[in-house]
Amino acid sequence: MHHASIRTANIHRAIAFYEQLGFTCSERFTTGYTLACWMEGLGGRIELIQIPEPKPAPDAFADEHYVGYYHLSFDLTEITPDLPSWLNGLKARLAVVLESQPVIKLSPLKILLEPMQQQIGDRLFEVAFIADADGLPLELIRVLPKLG
Repeated sequence: MHHASIRTANIHRAIAFYEQLGFTCSERFTTGYTLACWMEGLGGRIELIQIPEPKPAPDAFADEHYVGYYHLSFDLTEITPDLPSWLNGLKARLAVVLESQPVIKLSPLKILLEPMQQQIGDRLFEVAFIADADGLPLELIRVLPKLG
């Protein structure tokens, strides 16, 4: 896959958020009449596109009847020994940006689902969900040792 594209109400706020996840901006460009960029990190590439007159996105995480793209998932297995400590570090990094760059209006971290274990087949995962700067769900996942 080349990239996943995310429409955002404020590209500068979105960039600041994804930088705290470990992404770096690799290209800035315009698409049609608006700002855009590619960001690389966590084993992939995302494209952020600023929407000039944004409308709130549907709540894909809370609406059990929502149909469509649901979330991006980032594998943190090689990055952290556990999701709770990684989330605490992310909260701290976001708080620094919030305090040092108030004009960006970055919100504190919103956790949609606290870290928990989930079994899929014979694999065990640690999973959590957070909201990005526009409230879109992001899954954080770690592969745990194989069962049995």
